[in-house]
Amino acid sequence: MQSLTSRSYSSNEDLQAILELLLAVRPADRVASYPSPVDLHEMFALQQVQNNTRLWFDAEDHMVGYALVDHYNNLLFEFKPQAFTPEIEIEIIALGIACIQRAMQEQGETLTLDASCRAGDTEKIAFLTRHGFEQQEGYSVYMVRPLDQPIPTPRLPEGFTIRHVVGEEVEALVALHRAAVGTEHMTIEERLAMMRVPEYKPELDLLAVAPDGQLVAYCMCGISEEENAATGRNEGYTDPVGTHPDFQRRGLARALILAGLQALKQQGMDFAVLGTSGENIAMQRTAESVGFHVESTTLWFAHPVTPV
Repeated sequence: MQSLTSRSYSSNEDLQAILELLLAVRPADRVASYPSPVDLHEMFALQQVQNNTRLWFDAEDHMVGYALVDHYNNLLFEFKPQAFTPEIEIEIIALGIACIQRAMQEQGETLTLDASCRAGDTEKIAFLTRHGFEQQEGYSVYMVRPLDQPIPTPRLPEGFTIRHVVGEEVEALVALHRAAVGTEHMTIEERLAMMRVPEYKPELDLLAVAPDGQLVAYCMCGISEEENAATGRNEGYTDPVGTHPDFQRRGLARALILAGLQALKQQGMDFAVLGTSGENIAMQRTAESVGFHVESTTLWFAHPVTPV
């Protein structure tokens, strides 16, 4: 193998090369796995992700691989098989550890370098294991629902309505997400990044509204023609989904997902997909109640990092 050169991320042209590489090296059935093309568009709107990215090139200056640490401390990478050498593996891990050490200095807290892969991906599991990652108890599920099956009419409590996002009402959206999830992870910058990807459609970004006008639940649906062209599947997604804790157990998430299924079918989709954590039994049961089934499972790993 000829020697490779590497450099930091620098422009939108690099993002396009990353997307092309991902589509070239991933099997079609894993194109939608995290990070999907949609995820990458969202990530690279964030300066933190740009700063945490390294690119590798061959002698003809063709990209052969990339590695990055996302805004949730996950190590992500794709390489052409012939370029994925033991030396490159060491460089990838070094990049990940350096990014986490920098984050620990900035945030003043202990962090781990995290990673994930599909259950059954023996090569990725072997890579993570030999470089000191430990499998965690948590896992995620990827669920699918055919849209040729009947879609029940959404039912809402009296006085509640469903509408889509209007403009960039981003502060209210971020506040709702934080309340629903119970963390401060969602930021205005990140929500704007999600709303500014090329294929974002505000009419698919759904909200449940209380009688007093308060935003109380959300279901961010979407369609990626880029992913569909690569997978050969005609599908859209119905996540993330969340409900403000003061309004849970009223069927709002179920109603929003059903509205999302109807909207995706009207857009010509054949399947709907969503992802959620293995611990989120309530979300899984809600999804199953409207016809979703688990198609795959993702395992999570963590690598301890020593502060500088």
